[in-house]
Amino acid sequence: MAPSETLTAERILEATEEVLRRHGPAKATVVDVARALGVSHGTVYRHFRTKADLRAAVTKRWLDRTSENLSRFTAGDRDPETRLRDWLAGLFDAKRRKAGDDPEMFATYMVLAQEAGDVVDEHLDELIGQLTAIIGAGVESGVFTTPAPAVAARTVFQAAACFHDPSYAREWRKPGADAEFEALVELLVRGLRSRPRG
Repeated sequence: MAPSETLTAERILEATEEVLRRHGPAKATVVDVARALGVSHGTVYRHFRTKADLRAAVTKRWLDRTSENLSRFTAGDRDPETRLRDWLAGLFDAKRRKAGDDPEMFATYMVLAQEAGDVVDEHLDELIGQLTAIIGAGVESGVFTTPAPAVAARTVFQAAACFHDPSYAREWRKPGADAEFEALVELLVRGLRSRPRG
């Protein structure tokens, strides 16, 4: 790192990602991160108290990329049904790209995610919150009829797990995965649209 550069938490996280890519989660150390930045490991610890804090922050940064990308579907002029379809497709696409484009880094983040349970739980809550906003807008506009948007959002999220849960990543490359995804989305949307029996 050049002497004139200010060391920021973001710069440390970028370097940590590179170190993880190079060494993997089992061998990457704070000393490796400090070395990559040209600073002492004590300098890194001024930003992140422990190695676990650093790894959790990297995991959060990785997960936030997905939730930030999906947030664009939570509001807007398009109808809630289209936003729901686009949100689910965006989540599937993001997870599939992460798993397919860089499988080693994806595997690294799966290890880190297991270590950072609270970070993952917060991420899942954020995603379900986005779904709740979309479904709630659908209820307000009369497109969806569910009496409890938050419950419906959690149900939709869980029903679509095979298209976003990393444990299913091998399935995402199989022929027919896209058709299966489209069939599931259609089923979920129809369920939200259906009128209760009276």
